[in-house]
This record gives sequence, C-alpha cells and structure tokens, in this order.
Amino acid sequence: MTIPPTRTFDAVRVGEVLPELEIPLTRTLVVATAIASRDFQDVHHDPGLAAERGSQDVFMNILTTNGLVDRFVTSWAGPAAVVKAIRIRLGVPNYPGDTMVLSGAVTGKDEPHRRVQVSIRGENGLGAHVTGTVDVQLPGTRKESA
Repeated sequence: MTIPPTRTFDAVRVGEVLPELEIPLTRTLVVATAIASRDFQDVHHDPGLAAERGSQDVFMNILTTNGLVDRFVTSWAGPAAVVKAIRIRLGVPNYPGDTMVLSGAVTGKDEPHRRVQVSIRGENGLGAHVTGTVDVQLPGTRKESA
C-alpha cells in the first residue's frame, strides 16, 4: 500500500474542494463504533429500546461521527497533517441502511501557523447529519514534509 503524500500549506488554496467520501451506514458500523468508543447507551445498539425512546432504529453516536470527520479531512490532508480542532454540529440521525456522504472545502488559511480551515458537511437520505469545521496544520513546503 502506498502512503499518500501530505498536502502542503503552500499548495492548498481557499475554495479547494475535497473529494467526497461515502460511508455505508451498516448496523455493524453503528453498534461496533459505539461500543469501541465506550458509549453503551442503548439507543446505539438495541433497536427495541431505541424505538421505545422515539427513534426509528439504532443510530450513530457523536464520537463515531467525529472520528469519521477526522478521517475525511486527514485522508485528504495526508499523514503529516495535524488536526488542531474539530467543531461539529449534529443534525438528522445516521441510521443503518443509509449512506453518509462527506463533502468539504477549504474556507480559510492561517499563514503564521500553517493551518487551514475546512468546512465539512455529511449528508444522508434524511438531510444533513453533520456540519462544521476542521482546523488542520500542514507542513509549509514539500521539503518540510519529507
């Protein structure tokens, strides 16, 4: 497997669009990631109890959503990128059987700190599941990232 190169601060432009990432929302993904993040709330693993609490099914927890947002941005940015901040807001639930599509674009650059801000959005069949921004620090030049 080839490791993708790290994006450099100098090469990134405001307005640059990140490649979309499709995440199939399987029941296994929803349940396993809730358990892996030590979130044992029944709405994330028990369909009957989730329904009793007013949900149509189990749904993804915020820690998983946060991790998928991180994955989306760092897959674009590369292995030497350092995530400095993730600010997200949840919307509609991610239910099993749907697909979440993550999209984003570079919306700002902070020259002294070599940070870029990426606005993200994750949509599923019900609408926006997650919106927010990610601040990521990048090396300044190709020579620095070697």
